[in-house]
Amino acid sequence: MAFAPKGGKPRPFLNEPGLYDYAVKALGRHMRTEAELRRLMEKRVEPGAKGESIVAAVVTRLKEHGYLDDASFAETYARLRQQNEKLGARRVRNDLRQKGVRPELVEETIEARYGQTNEEALARAYLDRKRMRKPENEKETARLLRRLVTAGFSTGVIYKILRQWDVPEETLSALDNLDTAVPLEEGES
Repeated sequence: MAFAPKGGKPRPFLNEPGLYDYAVKALGRHMRTEAELRRLMEKRVEPGAKGESIVAAVVTRLKEHGYLDDASFAETYARLRQQNEKLGARRVRNDLRQKGVRPELVEETIEARYGQTNEEALARAYLDRKRMRKPENEKETARLLRRLVTAGFSTGVIYKILRQWDVPEETLSALDNLDTAVPLEEGES
C-alpha cells in the first residue's frame, strides 16, 4: 500500500524515473544522507524486492551524478553546526549518527572539524549566541548546565566556565547528580 496523503486517495507507486525525480526534488529542499533518502523513497515504491531494486538503482544514479554524498553531507553539516550554531562535537556526532552516516565517517569528520577547536571558546561563543548570562541561583545554574550538555559540551568545560563565573562550590556539588545522568561517549571526560 502506498503512502496516503491527508484526506485523499493513496498515491500510486513510482517507477524508477519518477522516483529519481522525487529524490532530486527531496534533495533540492534540503540536504539528506543516503539513509534518510532511502527511508523517504521506500515509502513511494512497492514493497519487496522490486521496490528495493528501484531504490538501489536511483541511489546509484544519484551518487554517479554527485547529488548524494554522505562525506560531503557530514562535512557541511558539522561545519554549519560549529560555525553558525556553535554546537559541541558530542552533539554533532550524535546528530550525524541519527541521520544514518557511517560511524567511521562520523569520527573522521568530527576529528577533522573539531580536532583543533578550543571547546571552552566554542562553549562561550554558544553562551553569547544564546545570550545566556551568569546564573544567579541553583535553578539557573542547573538550567545552564543542561543547555550546555545538550549543546554537546563536556561537563569538564562546563564546570570550568561555571567556576570562572564564581558559582559557589555547594551549587556545583548539588549539580553532580546531573553530571552522572548524562552518559559520556567512549574516550571523553
